[in-house]
Amino acid sequence: MAIEIREVTSRKDLKTFIYLPEKIHAGHANWVHPIYMDDWKYFNRTKNKAYGYCDAVLLLAFRDGRPVGRATGIINRRYNEYRHEKTARFGYFDVMEDREAFSAILRHIEAWARAKGMTKIVGPYGFSDQDPEGFLIEGFEHRATLATYYNFEWMPKWLEADGYAKDNDWFVYKLEVPKEPPEFYKKIYERQVRRGNFDIVEFKSRKEIKPWIRPVLSLMNETYVAGNIYGYTPLSEEEMDDLAKRYLPVIDPRFVKVITEDGQVLAFIIAMPDMTAGILKARGRLLPFGFIHVLRAAKKTKQLDLMLGAVKEAYRGKGLDVLMGVKIILSASEAGMEMMDTHHEMEANVKVRAEMERMGGVIYKKYRAFFKML
Repeated sequence: MAIEIREVTSRKDLKTFIYLPEKIHAGHANWVHPIYMDDWKYFNRTKNKAYGYCDAVLLLAFRDGRPVGRATGIINRRYNEYRHEKTARFGYFDVMEDREAFSAILRHIEAWARAKGMTKIVGPYGFSDQDPEGFLIEGFEHRATLATYYNFEWMPKWLEADGYAKDNDWFVYKLEVPKEPPEFYKKIYERQVRRGNFDIVEFKSRKEIKPWIRPVLSLMNETYVAGNIYGYTPLSEEEMDDLAKRYLPVIDPRFVKVITEDGQVLAFIIAMPDMTAGILKARGRLLPFGFIHVLRAAKKTKQLDLMLGAVKEAYRGKGLDVLMGVKIILSASEAGMEMMDTHHEMEANVKVRAEMERMGGVIYKKYRAFFKML
C-alpha cells in the first residue's frame, strides 16, 4: 500500500509521535531515549513558548496502518524577520528504513513550507539552537549525548539523494581531563588572578544558581546574536525561565562557572556529567523510579559534557576563557572525570576549534545540517 502522511491532531496521535522513535531505534545500541516528560511539554502548544512565534506541523507516516516515520515542519518567524529570510525547518525526523516513507515525509513538509511562502528549508533543526541540530555523519560508534541527534547512517545519504546539500557542519571534540591544567593555561590564569580584575563565581547548590539564570542567558543572547551563531534566535525572559526549568534539575553546580566585573556578567560556562547510561536504563521515563538511574549515572560517569558558554565581545582575548577553563578542569579532575565532550563547535569557528586542538582535542563526531531551495 502507498504511504499515508497524517498531521498530528489528537493526544493519541501525539503519543504515537513521541514514542515512535524508540520502536524505530530498537536495538540501535548508541541511540538514547529522550526524556519523555520533557517531550510532552516541548510538543505542547500551550506550554512551549516557541509556538508563540513559530508555525509548526507534526507529521506521522503510515504504511498498512502502521506508523513508520515522523517529522516536524517549523517556521521560526522571529528568526526569519531578524535574518530577512524565508526559511523553513524540518526536525525530529525518525523513520524506518523505508525509502518511500522517508521521501514522502520530506515532500509533505516542503509543500507545507512552500504554501506558507518559504523559499528554503534546512534541517534537521528544532525551534531554536537549544534543540538538537544536525544529523550525525561521522562517529556512529559513539553514544549520543543528551542534546544531540543519533540517526541511522543512511539518512544523510538519502537526504542528498532527495536534493539536499550541506548547509553547516559541527565538530565535536573529545578532550582528556588532565590531573592539572596545562602549563600555558596556568601561567595565564595566575597572571589574571594576580591582577584581580575579575571575580570567578562558583556554586555549591542549584539554589545559588537561580539568581544568575537571566543575567547569564542574557549574555548568551547578546553574544550569540553578535556572533551570528547559526540558527540562533534570542530568548525572551520567559523562555530563559523555561530553559532553566528544563535543565536546572540535572545541572551539577560544580560545573557552572561565571566571571563578573563589578557585578556584571562577562563570561560563563555550563557543563553536565554525562547521564545517558541512566536515561537508557530508565528508557527515558523519570517516574516513578527512572530518575534514580539518571542520578546514579551522573555520579558514576567519567565523561563531562560541555553545554553552553560565552564571553562578552569586548572582553575576548583577555584570558576569561582560560580562567573558566582552568576552573572546569580542576572541578572535573576532582570529580574523577576522564574525558570531556565539547558539544557542537561550528566549522567556521576556527578560533575555538584551534583552542580545542591546542588542548589535545580529537574530533570524534561530526554533524551536518542540510538545505534545499524550494
